[in-house]
Amino acid sequence: MKSRSLIVMVLSVLFLMAATSLFSAAAGEIITQTANPEGNFLEFTDSYGREVVIASKPITIISLGPNVTEIIFALGKGGNLIGRTQFCDYPAETASIEAIGNMQVPNIERIIELNPDIVIASTHVSLEKVGLLEKAGIATVGIYNDSTFEGVYSTIRDIGKVLGESNIAERLIFEMGITISDVAKRIAGKSDPSIYYVVGFGDWGDFTAGGDTFINQMIEMAGGNNIASDVNGWSYSLEKIIEKDPDYIICSQFWGTKESFELTPNYMDLRAVQEGRLIAIDNNILDRQGYRNAEGVKTLAQIFHPEAFK
Repeated sequence: MKSRSLIVMVLSVLFLMAATSLFSAAAGEIITQTANPEGNFLEFTDSYGREVVIASKPITIISLGPNVTEIIFALGKGGNLIGRTQFCDYPAETASIEAIGNMQVPNIERIIELNPDIVIASTHVSLEKVGLLEKAGIATVGIYNDSTFEGVYSTIRDIGKVLGESNIAERLIFEMGITISDVAKRIAGKSDPSIYYVVGFGDWGDFTAGGDTFINQMIEMAGGNNIASDVNGWSYSLEKIIEKDPDYIICSQFWGTKESFELTPNYMDLRAVQEGRLIAIDNNILDRQGYRNAEGVKTLAQIFHPEAFK
């Protein structure tokens, strides 16, 4: 067994033990959200480092991030969403919710008109935009955590707290832990194939998930060896891809990515392309920090180690 596989398995088991104790509803206990001494629902320190006072449990919600929207639905609060970004496309029910711009350019005027109880912003929403909403009296919190898999759990937990659904958030985290633990047990002792994850390629450069990203963690948790783990960030080089010639290449199933990649000079000659191991998947289960990331780990593991899932 490679040391990385052992570490992943041990961490998964430890997480599941911790999640079991945290998931107090399973033990018959209920996590309660009590008002602070001033009578407000919650005082919350958000990811911008701001102290946000939420007067009452939010009913109407606007999401400024696809991952936030997915988590809100997973928490059972999708029916409370009255606005979302144009990139919030999962689950299918989001299509019936009004789009209010994107993360970089949200429609501030329309958000104010909708007058939600809470706006939850993700990464790429500027503090300036948040300030405009605050000046209009709209309670706004920024929730995004570090680029690690633990950050995924923290994001779910924080959104659950803000919406008064901490019990459900802990259940979601518990369920993710079960999936991750099951994957770890199935792939224990198996060799780690080399992997390259395509974020972008071609004339604009090559982009992937470096060693300091949560996607790199997911590749390792799935029993793969990310060839780009030797760099930080998202930029890579074609020369390194060719030199390392990975066993598997994972890309998006959208925008014709696979078809374009396998027909482009240099990439088309890679061993994984030639041998049919350029695999297209729904990249959102990897790229968006949320409940579906456990499904993302399982999906990758099924690609890297199909024999373990028969």
